[in-house]
Amino acid sequence: MFFFKQSNYDYSNSVTKIKMPVSQAASDLAKELLNVFEYEERKNLSERLLDELCDLAGVDIVEFNLVDSNQIHRQRAGRIVMKRYGVYQVNSKTITIHHRTAGRGQVFAAKSYLDTLLHEWLHHYDFKKLKLNSIHSRGFYLRLNDLKAKLQIPIQKKSR
Repeated sequence: MFFFKQSNYDYSNSVTKIKMPVSQAASDLAKELLNVFEYEERKNLSERLLDELCDLAGVDIVEFNLVDSNQIHRQRAGRIVMKRYGVYQVNSKTITIHHRTAGRGQVFAAKSYLDTLLHEWLHHYDFKKLKLNSIHSRGFYLRLNDLKAKLQIPIQKKSR
């Protein structure tokens, strides 16, 4: 008997919603992060939100590092051409986010910070809950928007 195995990309695109309830505590923590800029408070709230999301999803707790330095970036001809907001490391189940912007070293804006935190957590969710090799597919971004909607976080539309 022949079994068709759906490709990782197709499977990622086919799942458009996160399969978990979201608590009021998680929503409150996410909203609180939108008003926090101080390193220790941001780190503490982030860890609490990540723990809450992992518990709700029934996945392993993820480790979290908030690095108080500029984002990793590349420059070409004196201009920033690439910057990394955050990263999820599968083997160590660790999310790392830099607290400061690439160029000027300013504290990362709250909305962008929260978007990055949720984005990296969703990679963890994809690996642990959906058993996906988490990729930036259309489905990934639909799941991210679903998570933000459930947390009652405004979804930022990208301008073109």
